[in-house]
Amino acid sequence: MSVYKRGETYWFKFLFQGQLIRESAKTNSKTVAREAERARRREIELAVNRIPKRERMPLFSVAAKEWLASRVGLAANTIEAYEHFVETLTEQFGKRLVCDIDDQDISTLQRKRLAEEKSARTVNFEINVLRQILKAHGLWGAISDKVKSLRERRDVGRAISCGDEKKLIDAAAKSRSPALLPLLIVSLDSGLRASEIRSLRRRDLMLEWRSGLIEKGALMVPKSKTEAGTGRSVPLTSRVCAILTLWLSRFLEAEADSYVFPRFSVGLEGNARRPKLYAADLAHPIGEWKKAWKVACKAAKVQYRWHDCRHTFITRLAENPNVSEETIRSLAGHVSRKMLERYSHIRISAKQAAIATLDQAVSAVGAEEHQTSRAQNWAQSAAVGKRDLPN
Repeated sequence: MSVYKRGETYWFKFLFQGQLIRESAKTNSKTVAREAERARRREIELAVNRIPKRERMPLFSVAAKEWLASRVGLAANTIEAYEHFVETLTEQFGKRLVCDIDDQDISTLQRKRLAEEKSARTVNFEINVLRQILKAHGLWGAISDKVKSLRERRDVGRAISCGDEKKLIDAAAKSRSPALLPLLIVSLDSGLRASEIRSLRRRDLMLEWRSGLIEKGALMVPKSKTEAGTGRSVPLTSRVCAILTLWLSRFLEAEADSYVFPRFSVGLEGNARRPKLYAADLAHPIGEWKKAWKVACKAAKVQYRWHDCRHTFITRLAENPNVSEETIRSLAGHVSRKMLERYSHIRISAKQAAIATLDQAVSAVGAEEHQTSRAQNWAQSAAVGKRDLPN
């Protein structure tokens, strides 16, 4: 090994397996050039012997940001969810090296999230994001057997009863958000998911107007989480037509590309402090309405998720024996019987009515058997009596 100077820059050269290696150290320091020579020889030795170079572990905040940047070609909702959980995980582990996170840290995080009243499904999603970040650095395999997913409830969704529906509609009508009532009616009577309602534009509505009122119509879902859901058509009920007549009249300047439920601000006007919609941005969809929904549920003294509106729509269709499963799938966008069974939570009254038909059928069969038995007994008696008669 030797170090020599060429001009103002030091170079190094050495033989490795009979081959001369000559490279510039790109420095005018002889000491640094010697270190560069040793490092280069070490690098070649590791490569020849197939010894992988040890990766320098980054902070979790850096690893999470790099992982998120690698998520491309995914749905916007999925990216949004990943961004949210990367943010929450960075708050928890951001200042630690990614290699320092173990199964005990994950168990502690699970308990913390449950104490914050997060659902098991939400916690599992967050842990799944953490798993993918650790896996990207080869760190998940060592702890995978020690991490257990939380058991998720499969019966979370439920249909809204008629009484509770009336309470929620009354509460929504008094909500500070002017959009909550039309959003609720549309969701109950069309079964659209929140993301599907948010993506609706004026061009997706096929409406028939008469005397300034929507007489009938249908909507087409432009974007859905499932292939079967995208492009499906759902006819409008009379109350959806009525509520949309009032809602759409707020935006007379709307065009075909305008969102049905645009982004807007709400203020209070007058001595009565009534909510007033202003600064509507027709080019952007409405944001979240979780807070308004939570306030309405509290006012109605009921507890439902927004997605239960969709459960209600599908359940009411499933309760009607004249509505086929294929029709339900066409309206709701389902693609499998398993998903249909997940959403069609038939109420106890419908089940009781079904059992009642069995009771009626059993009673009818019993009555028929009784009549048949009586007729047979009479015929046998008559036959016996005839044989006993003298000739």
